[in-house]
Amino acid sequence: MAQLKSGTKSPIQPASRVAGSTMDVWSIINAAAATTPNQPVVNMGQGFFGYNPPQFLIDAAKSAVERLDCNQYAPPKGRPRLREAISNAYSPFWGRKLCPETEITITTGANEGFLSCCMAFLQEGDEVLLLEPFFDQYISNIEMAGAKVVSVPLQPPKSGMTKTHSAGDWTLDIAAFRNAITPRTRMLVLNTPHNPLGKIFTTKELKLIADVCVQNNILIISDEVYDRLFYVPFTRIATLSPEVEKITLTLSSAGKNFYATGWRVGWVMGPAELVQYVTKAHARICYCSPSPLQEAFAIGFEQAEENGFWNECVSDMKGKMNLFNDIWRELDMPYSEPEGGYFVVVNMSKVTLPENYPFPPHVQERPRDFKLAWFLIQELGVAAIPPSEFYSPANQHIGEQWMRFAVCKPDSVLEAAKERLRGLKAYIS
Repeated sequence: MAQLKSGTKSPIQPASRVAGSTMDVWSIINAAAATTPNQPVVNMGQGFFGYNPPQFLIDAAKSAVERLDCNQYAPPKGRPRLREAISNAYSPFWGRKLCPETEITITTGANEGFLSCCMAFLQEGDEVLLLEPFFDQYISNIEMAGAKVVSVPLQPPKSGMTKTHSAGDWTLDIAAFRNAITPRTRMLVLNTPHNPLGKIFTTKELKLIADVCVQNNILIISDEVYDRLFYVPFTRIATLSPEVEKITLTLSSAGKNFYATGWRVGWVMGPAELVQYVTKAHARICYCSPSPLQEAFAIGFEQAEENGFWNECVSDMKGKMNLFNDIWRELDMPYSEPEGGYFVVVNMSKVTLPENYPFPPHVQERPRDFKLAWFLIQELGVAAIPPSEFYSPANQHIGEQWMRFAVCKPDSVLEAAKERLRGLKAYIS
């Protein structure tokens, strides 16, 4: 038997896709929260719910885990009952019956659904268009598939630094979008309702975007995980025309729909000839998604309408938005009035940070909004997310005066955050 040679060996090296040493936004915010004397921190940062799913869903999950069939592997494309329930829930928006057998596949959250789309359709060297700001997880999924991100920024309202506007006033320069397309462009990622802006793209905007994608045969991945939380009319891009539907895959999330982000169940909808490849990629990534929770969500969809749950979702979240945004009106700080979702971005250019404030080096070297986020946690005990993390380096300046707050929290948490944020009065100029 060959003997291993003794001596010094190089350590095992990670792949370049995970080898980066730069702290991500979540690590920075968590580090700040762990070191502030203002405990407990009021967490308005990460977008998880501060309350449980509806009781009818919890009861469904309890029932499902007691069933033998629910505790074993589900089919890779998902449990039939959930696919049928999703078909019944979404077919009215499409104006036709979505085939639960061929046009819907269940994934382990929308994030894994997006990764499956990337793995199914992207090749080494392909380019993917993102509209900035964008959910940061998009980048890693695209790069895992060997593709390159090309971004086009949404432009803030011209008076957004001084005046509150609708989130819909963040606009896309369609000429810049068209100019960003190259022969390597394979995919567009669209997010509506939008995280972090709360923007819902209008039908007119969607038609302009869709026309470009149809002309250039670009696959549209429409991330619609907040599709039950809209406060203005909401158009789904896949429903614009048969031509657009043919090139569109729609992502959604039961976790976002039902306040259960930890259950990790999402889905991809689209033409059978596209969905079949998403299913193949999904089966190779994780084979199937949690079976008992799929069954619970199927029952959830079946009972949501009769429980008035969707209307309750909208009214409750809109109420939370109004309750929380009172603080910005009180402080006379401009923000973008959300059209959908549960995030609000606030312009903090009026806040003057103290000179020589002791920011740690990993914060000092980041854009101004990271300093604002660290300061809010350390001095006021309120956690929020700096939006420049959701931009390419060249465009981080667009987001560095803003801060993202998640309002999907109990009213008591929102009131506590408002009370602490009143401490900003000492720093507003």
